[in-house]
Amino acid sequence: MQIIFSDNHVLVVMKPAGLSTQPHYPIRDNLTDLAKAWIKEECNKPGKVYLEPIHRLDKPVSGLVLFARTSKALTRLQQSMREKQMSKTYFAWVETGKNLRASSVLEHTLTHVNHRAKIVKSNHIQGKFAQLEYSIVVEKGDFSLVKIKLHTGRYHQIRAQFSAIGSPVVGDVRYGSKKHLPKQKIALHHACMSFPHPITQEVIVCEEMLSDWQELL
Repeated sequence: MQIIFSDNHVLVVMKPAGLSTQPHYPIRDNLTDLAKAWIKEECNKPGKVYLEPIHRLDKPVSGLVLFARTSKALTRLQQSMREKQMSKTYFAWVETGKNLRASSVLEHTLTHVNHRAKIVKSNHIQGKFAQLEYSIVVEKGDFSLVKIKLHTGRYHQIRAQFSAIGSPVVGDVRYGSKKHLPKQKIALHHACMSFPHPITQEVIVCEEMLSDWQELL
């Protein structure tokens, strides 16, 4: 766990791949509890620590996670997210399928069934619209590094949408990747986010890239 930004109202942490964002029985280790322990020690804080994630990352995904440190910050950050005032940028190594373009917008309708996202018809009663845009940054053999901007935040959205076009995220065997990666990783990383500070309204921009992605391939 790495602290990227912290003040009395918000906390931004870099989550390593293989660690859950929140408590998940029976596994004890999770990002939220580790962050609470850091605040308790760093701030010499007695009693319980208030800390709530504004969004979650899947366990095998690495990257930035935003937390609210007060209930007021939580309410305001959730409102900012609903009003699409937050921006999230991901990078992923994907398998270079025949439908992968230099840049494109992906639009699908998704449902959430048995711990995975499923592509369904647009008129499905439980379907939710999912949209992202991407561009290829570099190609290396059978793999492509893509930059992804999310326009919606659906369950397993990036993983399901790239799988649907025949270019699953490298290491994501659940969604069809042919390559396994060590330590419960998939090659998907939340690298950049911006959001209005819940008190000052200043736009906070946080960035954290991975240094070991070449080793994944």
